[in-house]
Amino acid sequence: MEPPANEATPLPDDHAADCPRCLKPKTLCVCEGIVPIDNRISLVVLQHPQEQDKTLGTARLTALHFRNAIFRIGLSWPSLAKVLGRPADPQRWAVLYLGSARPADLPPGRDIVVLDAKGAALPDQDRALRGIAGIVVLDGSWSQAKTLWWRNPWVLKARRVVLAPGRPSRYGALRREPRREGLSTLEAVGLLIGRLEGRPEIEAALLASFERLLSRFRAVQPMKDYRRRGARKR
Repeated sequence: MEPPANEATPLPDDHAADCPRCLKPKTLCVCEGIVPIDNRISLVVLQHPQEQDKTLGTARLTALHFRNAIFRIGLSWPSLAKVLGRPADPQRWAVLYLGSARPADLPPGRDIVVLDAKGAALPDQDRALRGIAGIVVLDGSWSQAKTLWWRNPWVLKARRVVLAPGRPSRYGALRREPRREGLSTLEAVGLLIGRLEGRPEIEAALLASFERLLSRFRAVQPMKDYRRRGARKR
């Protein structure tokens, strides 16, 4: 019998040594350095069931950084309110968009841009970013995230934001992104919430955890061995 669509599959006994919070192997766990942040802007991370990468995935780790955060695994939810367990207006939320907008086509000097339904940047960006109550992030490979997008039509009511980061993901060669602007979930959320709340310390805290994770991974897993096993792309 398959588990319910929005619940994580129980881990087998051979994973008993994993951290019960982040579900990563103890050698990669960085939970002891995480101090939950009191965030004003709510965070929802929706992860595709096939993306549950406990080695270098950052979705669950991202949610652990915030007091006001929800992490869900599944394919579809009937509404944002069902995800949150309380009434919510998706028009006051933003979703990290997976459209075809290229950084070169975005307004210069901005690392967060709000798009209209046709993928064009809105004329008044400051106004479009004001009043955002929360953000939704779809976690998975590009194809998995697109599946989540189309399986949850309520996200179409949210404001669409794209990122134009000043540097590529810190994954480097560990994970090859299909686009230069592609970031890990942890990097993307740190940039987005940090900018929206005007608190650079939020991004700094998340990046510090990410750097610790990558450092521990490189210490226990030689790069050549990881490449031979085949890193999953996202």
